[in-house]
Amino acid sequence: MLTVVSDTHSVHGHELKGRTLQAVREADLVIHAGDFMRAAVLDAFEAEARSFRGVYGNNDDSEIRDRLPEARTVEYEGVRFAVTHRVSGAPTELTLFGRERDADAVIYGHSHNPGVDTGGELPLINPGSHAQPRGYRKAHAELEPTDDGLSGRLVTPNDYVIDTFTLSG
Repeated sequence: MLTVVSDTHSVHGHELKGRTLQAVREADLVIHAGDFMRAAVLDAFEAEARSFRGVYGNNDDSEIRDRLPEARTVEYEGVRFAVTHRVSGAPTELTLFGRERDADAVIYGHSHNPGVDTGGELPLINPGSHAQPRGYRKAHAELEPTDDGLSGRLVTPNDYVIDTFTLSG
């Protein structure tokens, strides 16, 4: 399983609870789309995850920016993801960002609003925030391999499924 989180906004730890904590611990790979805030939070994620890839966000300190890139490309089960915290002019700019990286889908954060847009040229996935939802539901994304690609869902820490989607590689 691939677990995707973003926008932790903590100075102490990962703030993972319930299904989100379980999904991070069970995942083959965890992607964080930025805004940890302090290095201790990044350390806490790395300690929980078997394999971890992240990018820094606009609220991350210099130590995080020294350790993580602003954007990266991550492949999971044949699906290539372009990962960033934010790109101005979304969704057009997010799609261009993904195309530049020859991606099958884009993962991004910043808005704290969990959502998946599969109606454009590239699927756009925002896992929301598991810790600081700012008026939205707390959430993360989980993606499981299938014969045709990946089956995904947006899930709250109390295991309520907000939305489901599929991706092909």
